[in-house]
Amino acid sequence: MRVVLAEDLFLLRDGLVRLLEAFGFEIVAAVESGPELTRALAESDPEVAIVDVRLPPTHTDEGLQCALAARRARPGLPVLVLSQHVEQLYARELLADGNGGVGYLLKDRVFDAEQFVDAVRRVAGGGTAMDPQVISQLLTRKSRDEPLGGLTPREREVMELMAQGRSNTAIAQQLVVTERAIAKHTSNIFAKLGLPVSDDDNRRVLAVLAYLERG
Repeated sequence: MRVVLAEDLFLLRDGLVRLLEAFGFEIVAAVESGPELTRALAESDPEVAIVDVRLPPTHTDEGLQCALAARRARPGLPVLVLSQHVEQLYARELLADGNGGVGYLLKDRVFDAEQFVDAVRRVAGGGTAMDPQVISQLLTRKSRDEPLGGLTPREREVMELMAQGRSNTAIAQQLVVTERAIAKHTSNIFAKLGLPVSDDDNRRVLAVLAYLERG
């Protein structure tokens, strides 16, 4: 799998390159600045981009803006964003086009190799990989709004896990209930949110996240 990586800290960038190569990824470019990232995304035809939000020269949201521009030029380009802190604005921008293949992880998650690699593969496959802390803050931000406020505590638990990219099987295992129970909760969630039911896990997560980010 072809990867473009953008991270300005040398030690972290080098560590990520070694980690990903150990799991069979091909690093076609590993860069440290926004302009380099723009060139790499245009020239390397990656299957997934892993991008630090803050890159030189601005050290603000350079990495994110480069990734968003690349997604506009190539709709659906899988992008996994790394950030030091939860910044809801960046999460909203990343999710805005609803095309899938997106992830937002805190850098702390990188130190769990299997979890990080799983997130990269999930995003590359067109799914989502949202950090639990990001999802928690998004849900808290919207908790007073209807119809989200109409969800039961269990349905909110299920939706948080859905938003992380979990399958019904994985959710059932974590909550120690049957898959049939999760399917029922999922159906109730979509009905309350006014969203069409779908058997596609990735699309249903994107639909829920798109709803959470409206307005």
